[in-house]
Amino acid sequence: MARDIASEVASFQEKIAILRKEIGRMLVGQREVIDGVILCLLADGQVLLEGVPGLGKTMLVRTLSEAIDCQFNRIQFTPDMMPSDITGTNMIVEDERGNKVFEFQKGPVFTNILLADEINRATPKTQAALLEAMQEKSVTVGGHTYKLEAPFFVMATQNPLEMEGTYPLPEAQLDRFLFKIDVPFPNKDELHEVLRRTTAGESPKVSAVMSKQDILTLRALAAEVPIAEHVQDYALKIVLGTHPEMDTCSERVKKYVRFGSSPRGAQAIIKAAKIHAIFDGRFNVSNDDIRFAAVPALRHRTILNFEGVAENISTDDILADLIKHTRETAQK
Repeated sequence: MARDIASEVASFQEKIAILRKEIGRMLVGQREVIDGVILCLLADGQVLLEGVPGLGKTMLVRTLSEAIDCQFNRIQFTPDMMPSDITGTNMIVEDERGNKVFEFQKGPVFTNILLADEINRATPKTQAALLEAMQEKSVTVGGHTYKLEAPFFVMATQNPLEMEGTYPLPEAQLDRFLFKIDVPFPNKDELHEVLRRTTAGESPKVSAVMSKQDILTLRALAAEVPIAEHVQDYALKIVLGTHPEMDTCSERVKKYVRFGSSPRGAQAIIKAAKIHAIFDGRFNVSNDDIRFAAVPALRHRTILNFEGVAENISTDDILADLIKHTRETAQK
């Protein structure tokens, strides 16, 4: 029986629209942030949100878990937190016969949606406890490997202002995040709505509009979106253009960039572009989808050199300039 792709794409769009609307009951504005987080969830990737406190990052992920009807856990990272506080540990317990045995007590990482709040406040050893979970969707403790239930989604946050007593994420861990999304401050109209909802006694409630199986089904559909060779080649040009040692890179990249994106950056762009195409009602990836995904997929994978940091150069500006000067590949 032939599949009706147009119908599947339309159904995908409808479900995402319902999910957006449900999240909007609790969160005012922030449409680009909401879409970015939903996109990362459907791409089976993780997301890093950077913004000052009070912008609704915690509310967003909690609301998302309620709208999807799945388990949610939050970890508030602190310098004294240990890896076992995240993954869990083997405890000595007494069985029904009175014998002492080891039993694994699961940590908060065993969930569907995990909020890693202020992840840069934890020590590198504790930050690394999430690496296996984020990449392999599993946890290894005491020589035993435990699989995490799908879907598994990590949304980590960090505050860009308070750097004292923090431990910046190493490049290896940053590379595990599909997107890094900057959360903007709301405008005046949005602030009015925030005050109306939070100071007038209103208490919006969120209903589950999607199941865990729906997420897995949408992921499978997104993975099937075709991409033409010339569009994929355009994405690779942008990724290679972040490397200062390449002859094709721009002058700004040569001057201010120390290291360019890893191959995971190219994978992130393609995955995100496929879902963005479906968001737009198409079952094929265009160059516009590549341009949409490039900045959030590469901003944390493009490492500035000393001169770039000293001159307070914006990675986003460098990427925008790179995209502007990267020619599209001609269709064969």
